Amino acid sequence: MVYLWRKFHGMKKFIISLLVLAIIAFGVYWFLARPEDTTEKKEPVPLAIANKSDAFQAAFASLMVSYYSMKDAFVNWDTAAANKAALDLQIKAHGLPMDEMKADSGIVQTARDFSESIVAEAKGIVGENNIEQKRRSFYTLSEHLYNLVRTVRYSGEVVYHHQCPMAFNDNEEAYWLSNSSEVVNPYLGTSHPKYKAGMLHCGELKDSIDYRK
Repeated sequence: MVYLWRKFHGMKKFIISLLVLAIIAFGVYWFLARPEDTTEKKEPVPLAIANKSDAFQAAFASLMVSYYSMKDAFVNWDTAAANKAALDLQIKAHGLPMDEMKADSGIVQTARDFSESIVAEAKGIVGENNIEQKRRSFYTLSEHLYNLVRTVRYSGEVVYHHQCPMAFNDNEEAYWLSNSSEVVNPYLGTSHPKYKAGMLHCGELKDSIDYRK
Protein backbone atom coordinates (compact mmCIF):
# COMPACT_ATOMS: atom_id res chain seq x y z
CA MET A 1 0.00 0.00 0.00
CA VAL A 2 2.80 2.37 0.90
CA TYR A 3 4.53 1.42 -2.31
CA LEU A 4 1.47 2.30 -4.41
CA TRP A 5 1.06 5.62 -2.61
CA ARG A 6 4.68 6.55 -3.25
CA LYS A 7 4.36 5.54 -6.88
CA PHE A 8 1.21 7.62 -7.30
CA HIS A 9 2.84 10.60 -5.59
CA GLY A 10 5.87 10.30 -7.88
CA MET A 11 3.65 10.14 -10.96
CA LYS A 12 1.79 13.26 -9.77
CA LYS A 13 5.05 15.22 -9.40
CA PHE A 14 6.15 13.99 -12.82
CA ILE A 15 2.89 15.11 -14.46
CA ILE A 16 3.08 18.54 -12.79
CA SER A 17 6.66 18.92 -14.03
CA LEU A 18 5.57 18.04 -17.57
CA LEU A 19 2.76 20.62 -17.42
CA VAL A 20 5.14 23.33 -16.22
CA LEU A 21 7.60 22.53 -19.00
CA ALA A 22 4.79 22.54 -21.56
CA ILE A 23 3.58 25.96 -20.37
CA ILE A 24 7.11 27.36 -20.54
CA ALA A 25 7.66 25.89 -24.02
CA PHE A 26 4.38 27.36 -25.28
CA GLY A 27 5.29 30.77 -23.87
CA VAL A 28 8.68 30.74 -25.60
CA TYR A 29 7.12 29.60 -28.87
CA TRP A 30 4.42 32.30 -28.74
CA PHE A 31 6.98 35.04 -28.04
CA LEU A 32 9.31 33.96 -30.87
CA ALA A 33 6.68 33.04 -33.43
CA ARG A 34 4.25 35.96 -33.00
CA PRO A 35 3.99 38.13 -36.15
CA GLU A 36 5.86 41.43 -36.15
CA ASP A 37 3.86 44.63 -35.92
CA THR A 38 3.83 45.78 -39.51
CA THR A 39 1.73 48.87 -38.79
CA GLU A 40 3.43 51.86 -40.40
CA LYS A 41 4.70 54.25 -37.79
CA LYS A 42 3.91 57.72 -39.08
CA GLU A 43 5.85 60.76 -38.00
CA PRO A 44 3.82 63.69 -36.66
CA VAL A 45 2.70 65.83 -39.57
CA PRO A 46 3.65 69.49 -39.14
CA LEU A 47 0.99 72.15 -39.49
CA ALA A 48 0.66 73.19 -43.09
CA ILE A 49 -0.06 76.54 -44.65
CA ALA A 50 -1.02 77.07 -48.26
CA ASN A 51 -0.66 80.13 -50.41
CA LYS A 52 -2.22 83.22 -48.89
CA SER A 53 -4.66 85.39 -50.76
CA ASP A 54 -3.69 88.71 -52.31
CA ALA A 55 -5.96 90.40 -49.76
CA PHE A 56 -4.03 88.92 -46.86
CA GLN A 57 -0.67 89.76 -48.41
CA ALA A 58 -1.73 93.36 -49.00
CA ALA A 59 -3.10 93.73 -45.46
CA PHE A 60 0.06 92.31 -43.94
CA ALA A 61 2.28 94.52 -46.10
CA SER A 62 0.34 97.56 -44.88
CA LEU A 63 0.80 96.38 -41.28
CA MET A 64 4.55 96.19 -41.81
CA VAL A 65 4.62 99.72 -43.27
CA SER A 66 3.02 101.04 -40.07
CA TYR A 67 5.51 99.10 -37.96
CA TYR A 68 8.49 100.48 -39.89
CA SER A 69 7.08 104.01 -39.53
CA MET A 70 6.90 103.49 -35.78
CA LYS A 71 10.45 102.13 -35.73
CA ASP A 72 11.70 105.19 -37.63
CA ALA A 73 9.85 107.47 -35.22
CA PHE A 74 11.72 105.93 -32.30
CA VAL A 75 14.99 106.37 -34.19
CA ASN A 76 14.17 110.08 -34.45
CA TRP A 77 12.84 110.40 -30.88
CA ASP A 78 9.51 111.56 -32.33
CA THR A 79 6.87 110.39 -29.84
CA ALA A 80 3.99 111.99 -31.75
CA ALA A 81 4.89 110.07 -34.90
CA ALA A 82 5.40 106.90 -32.84
CA ASN A 83 1.91 107.27 -31.34
CA LYS A 84 0.34 107.81 -34.76
CA ALA A 85 2.07 104.77 -36.23
CA ALA A 86 1.08 102.69 -33.19
CA LEU A 87 -2.58 103.65 -33.68
CA ASP A 88 -2.37 102.66 -37.36
CA LEU A 89 -0.67 99.40 -36.42
CA GLN A 90 -3.34 98.65 -33.83
CA ILE A 91 -6.11 99.01 -36.41
CA LYS A 92 -4.30 96.97 -39.05
CA ALA A 93 -3.34 94.13 -36.68
CA HIS A 94 -6.93 93.89 -35.48
CA GLY A 95 -8.21 93.85 -39.06
CA LEU A 96 -5.92 91.20 -40.53
CA PRO A 97 -8.09 88.83 -42.64
CA MET A 98 -6.88 85.63 -40.99
CA ASP A 99 -9.41 83.48 -42.83
CA GLU A 100 -7.63 84.39 -46.07
CA MET A 101 -4.53 82.45 -44.96
CA LYS A 102 -5.91 79.06 -46.10
CA ALA A 103 -4.05 77.42 -43.23
CA ASP A 104 -4.61 74.80 -40.55
CA SER A 105 -6.86 75.97 -37.73
CA GLY A 106 -3.92 75.76 -35.29
CA ILE A 107 -1.90 78.21 -37.35
CA VAL A 108 -4.86 80.57 -37.72
CA GLN A 109 -5.42 80.59 -33.95
CA THR A 110 -1.73 81.15 -33.24
CA ALA A 111 -1.71 84.06 -35.69
CA ARG A 112 -4.80 85.53 -34.01
CA ASP A 113 -3.11 85.31 -30.61
CA PHE A 114 -0.02 87.14 -31.84
CA SER A 115 -2.09 89.82 -33.57
CA GLU A 116 -4.09 90.41 -30.38
CA SER A 117 -0.85 90.78 -28.43
CA ILE A 118 0.37 93.30 -31.01
CA VAL A 119 -2.85 95.28 -30.59
CA ALA A 120 -2.38 95.31 -26.80
CA GLU A 121 1.23 96.52 -27.02
CA ALA A 122 0.33 99.17 -29.60
CA LYS A 123 -2.24 100.50 -27.13
CA GLY A 124 0.49 100.47 -24.49
CA ILE A 125 2.80 102.55 -26.66
CA VAL A 126 0.12 105.21 -27.11
CA GLY A 127 -0.78 105.15 -23.42
CA GLU A 128 2.74 105.55 -22.03
CA ASN A 129 4.07 109.07 -21.47
CA ASN A 130 7.72 108.11 -20.96
CA ILE A 131 9.65 107.34 -24.16
CA GLU A 132 11.61 104.55 -22.48
CA GLN A 133 8.38 102.82 -21.49
CA LYS A 134 7.10 103.29 -25.03
CA ARG A 135 10.28 101.64 -26.26
CA ARG A 136 9.79 98.71 -23.87
CA SER A 137 6.32 98.14 -25.32
CA PHE A 138 7.85 98.52 -28.78
CA TYR A 139 10.32 95.75 -27.95
CA THR A 140 7.55 93.38 -26.80
CA LEU A 141 5.46 94.26 -29.84
CA SER A 142 8.43 93.63 -32.12
CA GLU A 143 8.87 90.11 -30.77
CA HIS A 144 5.17 89.34 -31.22
CA LEU A 145 5.38 90.62 -34.79
CA TYR A 146 8.54 88.59 -35.42
CA ASN A 147 6.65 85.46 -34.38
CA LEU A 148 3.60 86.47 -36.40
CA VAL A 149 5.72 86.94 -39.56
CA ARG A 150 7.08 83.41 -39.13
CA THR A 151 3.69 81.93 -38.25
CA VAL A 152 1.95 83.23 -41.37
CA ARG A 153 5.12 82.91 -43.47
CA TYR A 154 4.79 86.44 -44.79
CA SER A 155 6.37 86.46 -48.24
CA GLY A 156 6.05 90.07 -49.32
CA GLU A 157 9.65 91.00 -48.51
CA VAL A 158 12.69 90.03 -46.48
CA VAL A 159 12.23 90.91 -42.80
CA TYR A 160 15.40 91.47 -40.76
CA HIS A 161 15.62 90.81 -37.01
CA HIS A 162 18.15 93.04 -35.23
CA GLN A 163 19.46 93.07 -31.67
CA CYS A 164 20.58 95.98 -29.49
CA PRO A 165 22.72 94.73 -26.57
CA MET A 166 22.28 97.91 -24.49
CA ALA A 167 18.75 99.10 -25.22
CA PHE A 168 17.85 99.81 -21.60
CA ASN A 169 20.13 100.88 -18.76
CA ASP A 170 23.14 100.22 -21.00
CA ASN A 171 22.96 96.48 -20.25
CA GLU A 172 19.52 95.17 -21.27
CA GLU A 173 19.10 93.79 -24.77
CA ALA A 174 16.14 94.35 -27.06
CA TYR A 175 15.20 93.45 -30.62
CA TRP A 176 13.47 95.10 -33.54
CA LEU A 177 12.47 94.37 -37.13
CA SER A 178 13.54 96.16 -40.27
CA ASN A 179 13.17 95.97 -44.05
CA SER A 180 16.91 96.62 -44.33
CA SER A 181 19.93 94.69 -43.14
CA GLU A 182 21.54 97.98 -42.08
CA VAL A 183 21.50 98.54 -38.32
CA VAL A 184 19.67 101.77 -37.44
CA ASN A 185 18.90 101.51 -33.74
CA PRO A 186 15.44 102.65 -32.54
CA TYR A 187 16.38 102.17 -28.86
CA LEU A 188 19.33 104.59 -28.85
CA GLY A 189 18.41 106.70 -31.86
CA THR A 190 19.66 110.10 -32.99
CA SER A 191 19.05 112.11 -29.81
CA HIS A 192 20.02 109.88 -26.89
CA PRO A 193 20.66 112.03 -23.77
CA LYS A 194 24.00 110.32 -23.17
CA TYR A 195 25.25 109.16 -26.57
CA LYS A 196 23.44 111.58 -28.91
CA ALA A 197 23.67 109.91 -32.35
CA GLY A 198 26.92 108.14 -31.53
CA MET A 199 25.25 104.75 -30.99
CA LEU A 200 22.78 104.97 -33.87
CA HIS A 201 24.35 101.97 -35.61
CA CYS A 202 24.95 99.95 -32.46
CA GLY A 203 23.52 96.46 -32.82
CA GLU A 204 23.71 93.21 -34.73
CA LEU A 205 21.68 91.45 -37.39
CA LYS A 206 20.43 88.20 -35.82
CA ASP A 207 18.07 86.76 -38.40
CA SER A 208 16.58 87.36 -41.84
CA ILE A 209 13.19 85.93 -42.73
CA ASP A 210 12.63 85.30 -46.42
CA TYR A 211 9.61 83.32 -47.57
CA ARG A 212 9.63 84.71 -51.10
CA LYS A 213 9.52 82.11 -53.83
